[in-house]
Amino acid sequence: MKAVVVGAGSWGSTFACLLRDNGHAVTLAARDREQVAAIAETSRNPRYVPEADLRGIAAATIEEAPYEDAELVVVAVPSRVFGEVVASLPGDAPILSLTKGLDPATGERLSTLVRGRAVAVLSGPNIADEIVRGLPAAAVVASEDLELAVRLQLAVNSTIFRVYVNEDVAGVELCAAAKNVIALAAGGADGLRLGDNAKAALVARGLAEMGRFADAAGARPDTFAGLAGMGDLIVTCWAPTGRNRRAGELIAQGASAEEAVAEIGMVVEGLTTAPVLRDVAHRVGVEMPITEGVCAVLQGTSLTDLVQQLMRREPTTE
Repeated sequence: MKAVVVGAGSWGSTFACLLRDNGHAVTLAARDREQVAAIAETSRNPRYVPEADLRGIAAATIEEAPYEDAELVVVAVPSRVFGEVVASLPGDAPILSLTKGLDPATGERLSTLVRGRAVAVLSGPNIADEIVRGLPAAAVVASEDLELAVRLQLAVNSTIFRVYVNEDVAGVELCAAAKNVIALAAGGADGLRLGDNAKAALVARGLAEMGRFADAAGARPDTFAGLAGMGDLIVTCWAPTGRNRRAGELIAQGASAEEAVAEIGMVVEGLTTAPVLRDVAHRVGVEMPITEGVCAVLQGTSLTDLVQQLMRREPTTE
């Protein structure tokens, strides 16, 4: 299969390697020419994932990639530009979205921004640097076109990357968006050194919050107990290299959101998603206290004060 991966960050580059290792012809499309030149000359992506061996993967700018010949276009760009990017892509090949977030302008799921062609989404507990090192991982691919989902499953599945099919596109996308916000809060718990009991309680209540949102949005609650939900939530909240967890930790230690992003050096999707998720929750009438709290901290509320407010909430049933 001929594939173009749009977005040469850590996950896009890693996924390009997965496709290449499964025998597919891959072009990795980057935003700027300097990055393209570096990949072409060194078979490395020094800016985002220097340990990945990109030999056998072609490099091109996003504008010049061979879309007309592609049988699959994989999109791994930040949520804030996802709609603009997919609208500009020529050809009619199916799109596989790796982006985890919501459209900041509308609050819509990202797959709904794809017009006139088949679309699927892939999500799960997928820390890029572990997959690059050959450590085993699993994911789910979801599409309203079941035949496409199965075809992509077979194209990507391998002995180090196990892929399951899930027909709940809405659930998979909402999991991917919401878990990043909970991970910011989990990182805040790490930054304040609140302990494992507090962090585990926060993550568990975060999963319950995600489930309520899923139900209101028409997704299947069982999706939130699977790889796209609980699986991705756990790894995002605990992995030392997780961007959202690390950003929350830095903010708890006194950094601004902008300073946290600068230190991490990559996009932190939870910072974009948090206010969007909060506003959508208001529209559908779902209570999401952790998400509300994350937004309050980003707007200047003391994290210590927020913890006290959450602990003082009226006791209720689980």
